[in-house]
Amino acid sequence: MVTAEQVKQLRAQTGAGMMECKRALEETQGNTEKAIDVLRERGLAQAAKKVGREASEGLIESYIHLQGRIGVLLEINCETDFVANTDEFRGLAHDLAMHIAAARPRYVERTEVPLVEVEREREVLTKQASNEGKPEAIVAKMVEGRLQKFYQEMVLLEQPFIKEPDLTVEQVITQHVAKLGEHIKIRRFARFERGEQLTGLPASE
Repeated sequence: MVTAEQVKQLRAQTGAGMMECKRALEETQGNTEKAIDVLRERGLAQAAKKVGREASEGLIESYIHLQGRIGVLLEINCETDFVANTDEFRGLAHDLAMHIAAARPRYVERTEVPLVEVEREREVLTKQASNEGKPEAIVAKMVEGRLQKFYQEMVLLEQPFIKEPDLTVEQVITQHVAKLGEHIKIRRFARFERGEQLTGLPASE
């Protein structure tokens, strides 16, 4: 049984119509990844077509919160200056900068998280799960599940979007890709909080 939430999530990821998403999910027994492939094969996954295209235009957005206590600088790219100057794109940039101020991510995407940091977290989580007296096979599953929460806290694209918590930041961006017809990419950000260390790293070239 395909749920309305599954349809909503698939639509956010692909930009395809509600009925197309529902049919694709029904055909794939609710498997989202396979449903995306079905939509792409049919030419219905609008946003998926944009991935990989060069995004060299865009803007740098700034956001200041709490009377100067928190500040964010965000570079977000698209393909043309025409789109970069639209209210839709500027609104997205503003909302993302505001999200960064509130949610405190440290990295744009999962691949930027240093392996040593991931392994350190895995070790801590493994000891926590073991101390709970769970069997070894269960411990491994618990650790993987808790690692996903770790990524959601640290990685911007995987965080629930503050204005629409049912969607991740990546899904919100994908919706805008579908609307604006261009590839959109967050290149880098920096979050400043008075008296604290700078967070946010430049994306790799």
